[in-house]
Amino acid sequence: MSGVWVFKNGVVRLVNNPNSDNTKPGTIRRKVLIHVATNEVITSYSSLETKLLDLGWERYYEHPDLLQYHKRNCIDLISLPIDFCNFSTVNMYDIVVKIRDVFRVVDI
Repeated sequence: MSGVWVFKNGVVRLVNNPNSDNTKPGTIRRKVLIHVATNEVITSYSSLETKLLDLGWERYYEHPDLLQYHKRNCIDLISLPIDFCNFSTVNMYDIVVKIRDVFRVVDI
């Protein structure tokens, strides 16, 4: 199953990728996190942190093995592996769920 999870009005649904039938067998599809307003692919923690700080998220420094961000007016906590190479699809969707309409995950 290939596609993009869309969060709209509190409802989650999978929108199928129209190009999924055209992919060659054995081709690995990667997912990337995109900042919707700028259509920028997040390729590093520094670019992600800039976006999060602009949205009012603050960095937690309590856990040395994780990058953690929280927002004062909510209970959400974003926890990411310290190495961007370990930044996974689960982490991307965690960000999308907690910051709706700002980020999305797409196949490339």
